[in-house]
Amino acid sequence: MHVQGFVLGVKDGGKDDYLKVARAMGEMFIEFGALEATENWEADVPDGEVTDFRKAVAAEPGEKIVFSWIVWPDKATCDAAHEKMMKDDRMTSMEFPEVMDGKRMILGSFDQIYRITKEG
Repeated sequence: MHVQGFVLGVKDGGKDDYLKVARAMGEMFIEFGALEATENWEADVPDGEVTDFRKAVAAEPGEKIVFSWIVWPDKATCDAAHEKMMKDDRMTSMEFPEVMDGKRMILGSFDQIYRITKEG
């Protein structure tokens, strides 16, 4: 498994606008090979003494933290999907809402080394 993770700040009133774009992109991720795409809206994100999610994304007052991930079968599928998405008309014509600052988004790509589920 290969996982991409994202953390970003979104204006508190921008949840619906953000979710509209996230859903459109999520559908493309799945179409191009992702196994799962998950978006999570801040419920309890405490301020840390040294670091925390807000500090990590330089969140501005009134922003909520979004924590997201995409699960891919492998890195090759992930890389190929991103190439396809960058050429896809849905992506190139997508209007991104001004409820977030993509420059402050944290993103990374990881190879899964351990997973446990209730099913085993």
